[in-house]
Amino acid sequence: MTVTLEVSEGVGTIRLDRPPMNALDIATQDRLRELAEEAARRDDVRAVVLYGGEKVFAAGADIKEMQAMDHAAMVLRSKALQDAFTAVARIPKPVVAAVTGYALGGGCELALCADFRIAGDNARLGQPEILLGLIPGAGGTQRLARLVGPSKAKDLIFTGRHVKADEALAIGLVDRVVPAAEVYEQAHAWAAKLAQGPALALRAAKESVDAGLETDIDTGLTIERNWFAGLFATEDRERGMRSFVEEGPGKAKFL
Repeated sequence: MTVTLEVSEGVGTIRLDRPPMNALDIATQDRLRELAEEAARRDDVRAVVLYGGEKVFAAGADIKEMQAMDHAAMVLRSKALQDAFTAVARIPKPVVAAVTGYALGGGCELALCADFRIAGDNARLGQPEILLGLIPGAGGTQRLARLVGPSKAKDLIFTGRHVKADEALAIGLVDRVVPAAEVYEQAHAWAAKLAQGPALALRAAKESVDAGLETDIDTGLTIERNWFAGLFATEDRERGMRSFVEEGPGKAKFL
């Protein structure tokens, strides 16, 4: 399998495993979608880590496979390509990308689907599609601009240049830079901590932020208000408030 899902401590690790560079061919894209949907469904998965291994996250699409495709073929394929990445972005649980080495093209677009990005000090990120006479097609023009702003996104997309970990941190493309050997450990620890939290409230928080960014402020506030009120019907809300009153903040244990 080119993509696997392993679960430990409530954390599902979606691991790319297509040596040597984890090129995202069609089979890998489809498997990624399947496992993202599985992780979304499974009750034993409460948070997710996206990981490509110790040396590389994903160096992009399979260019040889793409070269053989004409316009008609890509018209048919492009929706499935985007759907695979959207399935990751819509996992209703906290998702962290553990980025080592190259995260280019589709690899960078996959990292953009996470809620949080931990990068190794050896990481290199970018959207080099322009160098092939193309533009990003798996969400890069949309998610990158929303994350770092349109000007910085256009810089990366127009030039196709790679950014090192320190610049990626400075522009907000990644959230933390750590020694490369510690990337997965720290990503898993972050996810495992969140996996102990209230699942429905985390889902509500993620959907409120993500959906709110796609609409006007009044609609966003309505989304937030509905989730906020709805959580008063949950056992986690009762458990959290009871613990706060009886034991003080931060001591609640959620199922």
